Amino acid sequence: MSLNLEIGLILLQELVLIALPAIAAAWFAASRGLRSQVLLIAVALVASGAAAMLVFWGFYASPEVGKTLAFLIEIGAAAGLVALWFGGKGRAEMRELVTPLALWVLASYFVVYLGYLHGWGGDAMSLAGGRFTHGLPNDNVLPETFSDWYWVNGHHGTPPEVSTWLASDRPPLQIGYVLQVRPFGWDHTSTHYEMLGVALQQLWIFGAWGLLRAARLGRRARGLAMIAATVSDIAIVHGFYTWPKLIAAAFVLAAAAMVFSPEWKRWVRDPRAAVLFAGLCALGMLGHGSSAFLLIPLFGFAAIRGLPDWRWLAVAVASAFILYAPWQAYQHWGDPPGNRLVKWQLGGVAEITDKGVLSTIVDGYREEGIGGTLHNKWENVEAILGIGEIRAITEEMQGPESTDDLPRTVEDLRWVRFLALLPCIGLLLLGPLAMAVRAVRERAGPRSPEWRFALSGGLLALVTAVFWVLVMFGNSNSVAILHQGSLALPVLGICACVAAAYAASRWFAIGLVAINAIFVVVLYAPSIKPPEGTSYSAVAGLVAAIALAGLCWTAWSAPGTVGDAEYTPAP
Repeated sequence: MSLNLEIGLILLQELVLIALPAIAAAWFAASRGLRSQVLLIAVALVASGAAAMLVFWGFYASPEVGKTLAFLIEIGAAAGLVALWFGGKGRAEMRELVTPLALWVLASYFVVYLGYLHGWGGDAMSLAGGRFTHGLPNDNVLPETFSDWYWVNGHHGTPPEVSTWLASDRPPLQIGYVLQVRPFGWDHTSTHYEMLGVALQQLWIFGAWGLLRAARLGRRARGLAMIAATVSDIAIVHGFYTWPKLIAAAFVLAAAAMVFSPEWKRWVRDPRAAVLFAGLCALGMLGHGSSAFLLIPLFGFAAIRGLPDWRWLAVAVASAFILYAPWQAYQHWGDPPGNRLVKWQLGGVAEITDKGVLSTIVDGYREEGIGGTLHNKWENVEAILGIGEIRAITEEMQGPESTDDLPRTVEDLRWVRFLALLPCIGLLLLGPLAMAVRAVRERAGPRSPEWRFALSGGLLALVTAVFWVLVMFGNSNSVAILHQGSLALPVLGICACVAAAYAASRWFAIGLVAINAIFVVVLYAPSIKPPEGTSYSAVAGLVAAIALAGLCWTAWSAPGTVGDAEYTPAP
């Protein structure tokens, strides 16, 4: 079997296994009267993440229990879908979810075949670590490596360190997904794991789609925003290098969708919505702890848009506790100390120590003093703007060893966009500028949903960035480079910029998104340092091109829908 066919079939298998529990849960909710697309997406993601965590804890109890749960979840979901199909209820609501489902599948195939465009060197993780940027650390292997331990040992003993990382240092959601699908087929070249990882990272599409639906963007503006976000550094680089960061963005964006919905004021009186919102937030944190950098500002926005009563809050807290407390208990007692990332990002200490989180943070700021703290915060600002990386590249170009080497220029450009938020958004930043120009010219008049989302979504992105700058410690260990924050932030920023461009001019938005997408594809198609003995594959290029064309067509031609404002509870 050829490599291209093999990876295509493996990817299809992983997509089906991930989708079954999510679709079954959403369809069941639709059959019981739930009509809102925003809430149906929330149901699907919460069910998917909760199933993965259930399998994780099943394996922790015993590998036999975990394997049994994995089979029961997948087989039960498949049987449930058959019953729901013949039941006939909820089909209209599920038909509207076909678009984000198709975008998810097409984006996964696009990223995979773009990544394999120059073949591979026999190990999928090595390819993923250097395909689109400088050679990255082995963070992408951590979920697979720790899943190997739980697959065999369960709770007996403590997983060994992997490159100084403890199992308790990183949240376990992606490990849970690995264990959920592993009984249905695995290999020793990490190909199954890479395909699974790509599919998981692209789940952000559902969260972003729900957010744009909640914001009432027109179908053309929504399609352009999805194209821009999918054909971006975030979806390509972090989608192929499958460390568990982009997966968390799916849940964070879906939580934001609930807050941005006009129905939020009604949902904060419904305990069932509290379960969904808390589940999304908890699963975002179980995906990656950096989700807090966007979730905390989002809570402020949620309070402004509609304050819940104490009963709703009690249900939300209880739901989040059920999902998140077992992991905190494991961190504290099963594999202590389990607080490395918090001390790293908020206290600037990367090493594993026995010191508590609060004392680490206090001691760090006391040591830096006022002047050092202000310097560190400015370092965060420069990191978001990409000033340091741009300065280093400029100095290198002007130095005695400078060359006109195109591959080196491409590699440097990729690296700046990989690290810095604003360069990553790039050309799309012209969208808010164009909207500002139009606002100055018109001064008054009706504002479209795109205009309103550009303001509200852009404001949330700005507040999140400011919060990130202030909270991130800011020294050499802990600075506000892109992957140390929530990857939901650049996705939100891209969508807000495209909405702003569309609010300024439809044709300007079309042109801007098209030029940006072409630039990103041209930037990432070449393999700067291809694996030895490999060459470009025409078949892989063709599949990637077909997937990209299908993705753009699906996003652009998606029908307009009006179901979001309607929430009919189950009888």
